[in-house]
Amino acid sequence: MRILVCILLASMAASLRAEPERDAIPVPSSVSASSYATDLMSLYREARLEDPRVLAAYARAVGGQARQREALGGLLPQLNASGSLNRTKYDNRTTEQVYNNERYLVSLTQHLYNKAAWENYQKFKSLARQGEFQAVDAQAEATVDLAQRYFVALASDDELELVMAERRATQKNLDRVNAMYERKLAMITDVLDLRARVDALAAQEVEARNQVRLSREDLSELVGRTVAEKLSRIREDVALQVPGESLDVWIDRAVTANPALKARESALAAAEAAVREGKGGHYPQLSLNLTAQRSDVGYDNTLAPLSDSYVASVGVQIPLYSGGSTSARVRALYNERLATEQELEAIRRQVVKETTNAYLTAQSSVERIRASRNALESAEKSSVAAEKGFQYGVVNSVDVLTSVQNEYTARRDLLKAQYDFITNLLVLNRWAGRLSEQSVENVNVWLARSEEARALERKTTE
Repeated sequence: MRILVCILLASMAASLRAEPERDAIPVPSSVSASSYATDLMSLYREARLEDPRVLAAYARAVGGQARQREALGGLLPQLNASGSLNRTKYDNRTTEQVYNNERYLVSLTQHLYNKAAWENYQKFKSLARQGEFQAVDAQAEATVDLAQRYFVALASDDELELVMAERRATQKNLDRVNAMYERKLAMITDVLDLRARVDALAAQEVEARNQVRLSREDLSELVGRTVAEKLSRIREDVALQVPGESLDVWIDRAVTANPALKARESALAAAEAAVREGKGGHYPQLSLNLTAQRSDVGYDNTLAPLSDSYVASVGVQIPLYSGGSTSARVRALYNERLATEQELEAIRRQVVKETTNAYLTAQSSVERIRASRNALESAEKSSVAAEKGFQYGVVNSVDVLTSVQNEYTARRDLLKAQYDFITNLLVLNRWAGRLSEQSVENVNVWLARSEEARALERKTTE
């Protein structure tokens, strides 16, 4: 099943792409994440073979293709063969006979004109196409879901490390204040403020560890195994930026290529074919029949000389009246078509809205990243200055606590802005119908597994 899904995924991706386009996610010039233990790409390759939503969608797509072939079979020649062997006892009051009869029949029927059968095939052809687009959309949705869970798990890891780092920094200040208090250079309120903050951070650390486990469980749900490895983080030597196309270009692209929208368009085509199929119940049917028979069965199962017969006939069937059921069925199918048309319009509006939202959010995330970097640099310097000022008695412990909290808040904001940018970029490509394995690979090279904390530890020297 997994091999079939891979083959179908590749074939569908090739058939649904009208023309090759440059991938929307910029490709960094160097560094590959393939050597890292666990990154987004490796989890993506596992999830596409383990996510039940994806497997179910592609199974339905395969079933839709089989349904299409079934409908096509109704248009092709129907060849049947039959035979019978009879043992007959014949008694006509004067004579009594016991004999065997044989009959062999081969018949071929071919529709020459059958509108209902033809439109039925067109309906299932559109439904099969709809299933293919739905499978592609399910894969895209699952990819975005995986990326979001990946960065939530990464954010949980970061939160734990940030809390631990803030606790270490606050404990360091507490030790310093304790030493100063013993020398009568600090007040007891300074000691109590810092100790309370250390205790609060210890409680936050417990909660952060719990969130790490919960976020890993969310990842494990998609991958089908326990994900306990270290996750690759965003590299610091890459410039995160969105493609240069305008919003109108992205909206046009989404309306043209979004697989969910194309699935509804195929559903509308199937509904229109169903209406024509229903109307076909009013049309005559024309068929060709060829029959070959060998038999020694006579009238009333009497024994007759063995004979061969060959018959060619053209049959015409004209519907006259069916109690109004055909017209009622057409009206029902027509209203179903109207409902499908409204569903198509709803999806189109959703695609425009989601594309616009993802584009604007990705654009603003770039500015947020830039502002968060500047805020972090300022917060680092302010924290160092506050600690030194406390040593000289210029500021109190509350000022030190505030500066440390501001520093780590800035670190959280920077990491969150980076994660939001990447997920929104994937969401943008998803709604534009351009989310592929290469898109994930392009994002994956922005990640790097390193023992060094990324934007977690203070980089300025004291």
